[in-house]
Formats: sequence, C-alpha cells, structure tokens
Amino acid sequence: MNHAFVAALADAGHTAESLAGQIGVHPKTVARWANPGHIPQSRHRATVADLLGRDVDVLWPDIVKRREPVWFRPWVDIEREAATLRSFELAWVPGLLQTEAYARATLAGGTLTSDAMNELADARIGRQAILNRERGPLLIAVLDEGALRRRVGDSRPLMAAQLAHLLVCAELPSVQLHVVPADAPSYPGLDGPFTIADMRDGGRVAHVDSPARAQILDQASDLASLERRWERIRGEGLPRSRSLDLLREAAASWT
Repeated sequence: MNHAFVAALADAGHTAESLAGQIGVHPKTVARWANPGHIPQSRHRATVADLLGRDVDVLWPDIVKRREPVWFRPWVDIEREAATLRSFELAWVPGLLQTEAYARATLAGGTLTSDAMNELADARIGRQAILNRERGPLLIAVLDEGALRRRVGDSRPLMAAQLAHLLVCAELPSVQLHVVPADAPSYPGLDGPFTIADMRDGGRVAHVDSPARAQILDQASDLASLERRWERIRGEGLPRSRSLDLLREAAASWT
C-alpha cells in the first residue's frame, strides 16, 4: 500500500471518485495509484500532486529511482496501466521478454558509456515486473522469425538462453506469443516495430520505434493506421501452438 498517497487523499478531503472527476480519469485508475508500482502518467502527476498538496516525489518516491531515459518514462507509465499491450517486433525479441544478457547485447557497440548501458539494461529488465503483477497487462507479442535466427551478441549460448527464456515467458498467463514465419510474403511489419496499448478506460495509445527517438501516438488517424497494420501482421503470424513449435526448433538450433 502506498500510505503516502492514501494519507494525502484523506487529508485533502478527496475520494478516488472525487479526484478522478477533477482530472478526468476513471475512479479505478485513481484507486490503483494507492498500490505499490502504480504511478500516474506524467501528464497527470503534477495536477494530482497539486490537488493533494504534496510533492510528486513524496507521493511516489519510486520516481526518483527510475533508470529509464526521461523521454521514455511516459511510455513506461502507460505500460503499467494498460489492460493489453499488442506488440510487433521485426529484428529483436521484445524488451519485455528479454534476458539481461540479451538486453545488454542489444545496447552494446553504440555510443553509450558502460554506466549508461548498465542503467538502460537494468531499466528494461525492471519493466518486466508488470508481466507477473496481479491484474497486469496481457502482452500479445508478434515477432518476425528473423529475430529468432539472427545472432545478438558474440555467443551462441546467449541466444540459446534468450530463446529458452522466451519459451518460459510464452507459458505465462499474461503472455500470448506468435511468430511470423520466414517464408511469409512481404507484409506490413517490414515497415518497423510498434506497440498499441489498450487502456482500462477504453482509450488507446501507441509507441512507434525509430532509429532516433521513439514516438508516442494518440491521434485517432495514427491509431487507425496502426490498427490496420496490426491486423494484417497478426494475420501472417502462426497460431500459438505452431509458433511455440517453431520457437522450440529455433532454440534447439542455438545449442
């Protein structure tokens, strides 16, 4: 229980319903902020703190411990509150399903310092806690077979361990995994990776990767376009059982 938030709510004379009405969210969303690990999206944080007469870092001290880049934090907040995450990856295993060694290998070889690389890898692994949280999001991950076949890092055991981990994750009740096979014809996923977050209040937000800095999209026209891409990509993916068979075969090929 986040006692600081609960006490501030009571001291300000607010209930979950009254505070939700002030900021335009569902009361259940406000109620979740009283639970450890649940932090309002950045666009609501300052308003809530002002209404409750507390500093943001007093209400949610975990914010100051966060290791992900500042520009990426709004998406991490969205991940935590989402009901469903629909993710497509073309070249990598999704970050929420990576091992620590694989995460570090994806960050190596660039311009990052060792300390920066460690911070980013730790932040990525830390995000994965949502998959084991009660009432956490359902992750529907579709990935291209190339992500299973292309070596990341300098050792085959690293890839073997990553694919073994992926098999374990695929058995979680919070994860549904599909693979687009290598013999699939050209399909919209070749345009690049993205994730659509379906929120508990019925809203949708998307995260689109790029070589520079990822974007968060919430415009109806952008979301409609991504929804069409998602449906076409999902149609090229194998059913779950066949995807797991392919994943087992790919995992064996690295040992």
